[in-house]
Amino acid sequence: MTMDNSNPISRREFLKLLSLGAGSGILAACAAAPPAEQPAATTAAGGSTAAPAASAAPAASAAPAATGGILDPIPYPEGQVMAGSRTPKQFNLDQMVTYKKLDKYSEPEYIAKAVQAGQLPPVEQRLPETPQVIPAAFFADGVGTYGGVMRDVWASPTEGWNWGAGVSQGYFGINSIVIEELVKTGPMWLRGDKLEPVPNLAKEWAWSDDGMSLTMSLVKGIRWSDGEPFTADDVMFTWEDLILDANVVRAPSKRSSWQIDGKDITLEKVDDYTIKWTFPVAKPAYKLFDMNENYFLIAPAHIHKPMHPKYNKDTDYQKFQDDLPPNALPVVTLGPWVPVQYKTDELMIFRRNPYYWKVDESGQQLPYLNEIIFEHASTGVIRTSKVMANACDHTNVENPSTYREVATRAQDPNAPFRLEWGPETLGFSLLINQSLNFGTTDDRTKELRKLFRQQKFRRALSHAIDRDGIAKSVADGPFFRAWPGGLYPGSQFFDRDSTVYYPYSVASAKALLAEIGLKDTDGNGILLWPDGPLKGQPIVIGLTAVEDAEGAPTIAQALVTLFKQIGLQVNYRQIQGNAMNELNTSGQWDLQVSRVGQEWGVPNVRPRDIAPLALETPVFSRAGEGVERPLQDFEQQLVSIVQQFAAEPDSAKQKDLMKQYQRIHTEQAYTLGVVIGRYALGMTKTIKNVPVGAPAFLYQWDYDNFLPEQFWIAAEDQSKVPETQADVIPTYS
Repeated sequence: MTMDNSNPISRREFLKLLSLGAGSGILAACAAAPPAEQPAATTAAGGSTAAPAASAAPAASAAPAATGGILDPIPYPEGQVMAGSRTPKQFNLDQMVTYKKLDKYSEPEYIAKAVQAGQLPPVEQRLPETPQVIPAAFFADGVGTYGGVMRDVWASPTEGWNWGAGVSQGYFGINSIVIEELVKTGPMWLRGDKLEPVPNLAKEWAWSDDGMSLTMSLVKGIRWSDGEPFTADDVMFTWEDLILDANVVRAPSKRSSWQIDGKDITLEKVDDYTIKWTFPVAKPAYKLFDMNENYFLIAPAHIHKPMHPKYNKDTDYQKFQDDLPPNALPVVTLGPWVPVQYKTDELMIFRRNPYYWKVDESGQQLPYLNEIIFEHASTGVIRTSKVMANACDHTNVENPSTYREVATRAQDPNAPFRLEWGPETLGFSLLINQSLNFGTTDDRTKELRKLFRQQKFRRALSHAIDRDGIAKSVADGPFFRAWPGGLYPGSQFFDRDSTVYYPYSVASAKALLAEIGLKDTDGNGILLWPDGPLKGQPIVIGLTAVEDAEGAPTIAQALVTLFKQIGLQVNYRQIQGNAMNELNTSGQWDLQVSRVGQEWGVPNVRPRDIAPLALETPVFSRAGEGVERPLQDFEQQLVSIVQQFAAEPDSAKQKDLMKQYQRIHTEQAYTLGVVIGRYALGMTKTIKNVPVGAPAFLYQWDYDNFLPEQFWIAAEDQSKVPETQADVIPTYS
């Protein structure tokens, strides 16, 4: 990339600063480099010996043109192709799941003995009338056998088990195996018939003739893991007392998420196994995507209702939020396994749920595995190291420092694990808090928000980022490259020609800041506020990054150095994920380096997260109840585009709308992408029924994508990892 010659430090010196222990990257040191030079490919996936193929490197182009001393945007280069991954095998919905009564059912031997001893009802009584049945042809490795242990790692704090109130279970797949939803979006990558959620607790749905209502039929006879019936009352408790209760501030979605053009969506109970949605517009099919793993987390009413302030005048909302701490076990769940043991910062053990409501085609009650063990680690990097050492069964290759080693090891035919590389959807962005009023606490934050809402300021930050240098520092090899932001290059909606890419240029950044009146009048290298309540004071900006999102702290530290070159004092703080969640909820942050989410890859499923359609999203333009939220002019354009996009059934027209979105987003520097890479899913070879081509990250994360209740381990391999709590059944007082 062409660099102006006015840089206070050389590129060689800057790249030395970027090393920062983020993977011992080999850094190119040159005074001027051509745009997007492509490094040689060196790794492979899936145990193949073939190295990743690299697309032809684009020819070096002439230096970008300048307008008024500010460099114009340049073409965004094509990415590379990582060879070795398998093409996903896709199915029609009826090849994935059906709901029907079978002639007979079976269960593990130790569960059958518990039935004989009178500890559990017979399996036929524990299953619903028409359980979800998984056809044998859907399984990658066939119908499984019972037994065995899956080992995993988690590295985030576990707050408790009141998920409907927004309490974290610790992520890393834990939430996915205890929570069940009306519909599932994670497995949508497996569908070859149409882009629609997969039925789950709601087995079917139908639109009214006028399209103004949607009636859902719930599976009749499902029981929570303590044997209590699951009914529409649980759905309505989640809706009325979690989502719509403004005092449950951390609930995954709130009222504004369930509005269209400011008009309310309503939900009512028809009978114990039927619910009815009513909409202010005809057939908004895209709202099905919100009834999923992210926004509608169904909670057991019989457990939480007694602690809810609406029903218990002796409690309050904080006590309600904290009503199930981590050691309140066993947890009542609809998921395939139940947490039965928890040791703080050490381990978590799950045993099979004898009331789980899914079966295979032969009638075997799922899950196949009897036990899952999560071992706590300080960072997610340890999970990948353990997989390479055959001490853990699953990892997402998402920590840049491990990329070269794990990719090289996977090429060995004797490696205990295999890899599946996904598309370019691992994005690190600099998010700029553009909420004018939400979370402002003093003159500094109020003035910063006004500054952040100036396009020239955001563009100046973009010009100040040496994305190529950072990409080389994050991971050694062809794993990351520069990314200007907006949609991921791996998204089906991404359009390179609609992507505005501001080149690295310190001179351009300084010129833009000068145009908006920011100057260093005292000669100490830091720009001062030109007017207002802070006039004459240095501009000081806070920057945060989550410590477990490896790569984000490295990028944040690099940005501190880069932004100092243009006269901005940035104070960096590294925090834990839960602390970042609290800051996001309160809106009390300035800048954050974030490993951003699925919305930039699958906007059709997460449209509310890419424009300010709901009060709580996107996080960088958030608001709260009763807080005035004036949108920027371009934000209003984006809202209109996204609303049209979400309601548009034609995929070609959707792509055209996303081209408009991408151009506005990147031109306005709404978010500042920094680097883009890929996730890989790593699984030990003893785990069977991992779907072909399973992504670590797409519509959802790992566990919601690869359906772990279908995993099994061959009988001859089960003794390699013995069960820690053999024959234990979750027992409730």
